[in-house]
Amino acid sequence: MGNSAKTNQPRLETAKAVFLDRDGTLIKQVELMHKIADLEVLPGVPEAVAQLNQLGFLTVIVTNQPVVARGVATPGDIEKVNTELLKRLAVGGGKVDAVYFCPHHPEATLEQYRVVCDCRKPEPGMILNGIKEFNIDPRQSFMIGDAIIDIVAGQKAGLKTILVKSGPGHSGLDKKYPDVHPDWEAADLSEAVEIISRQS
Repeated sequence: MGNSAKTNQPRLETAKAVFLDRDGTLIKQVELMHKIADLEVLPGVPEAVAQLNQLGFLTVIVTNQPVVARGVATPGDIEKVNTELLKRLAVGGGKVDAVYFCPHHPEATLEQYRVVCDCRKPEPGMILNGIKEFNIDPRQSFMIGDAIIDIVAGQKAGLKTILVKSGPGHSGLDKKYPDVHPDWEAADLSEAVEIISRQS
């Protein structure tokens, strides 16, 4: 599991957080995304992240990056894209506290990444790592993503969940998890943050 950015030290007091999927939630979904040239932040996302900051939530990105397992990109490539994403969010006032990515895939091209891990969503390993590092109370926290696997991971970690329709992930994958339903659905991150603000 990669940790490409962490701006806060672990806390003694309990924190609340919003865990965010990356592709299709924060940025436009691009096949085999691994280049800064292809990075496009979705409309309203920096401002929505800033609003979460203002509401007192830590913000933590958790993203599967199988392009590493396929040999298309290196972990360094992913970190460069993530660093650029954080810069662009900051321009709009949004601060991200940590970024975790999973480079593994059970059918990886590169043998060193061909593992069944606990960090690849729908497993909750990245979320649980963030909860431990930042002493986060899952009962006060949320997972936002455009795919059912984000919802499954969030539920396994004890978070409230919001499925956004800003990416392609929300359609089709529910057939694999017919009994999984998010707590809320939203058009995009901005609407998801409005939902959170009403719960806080």
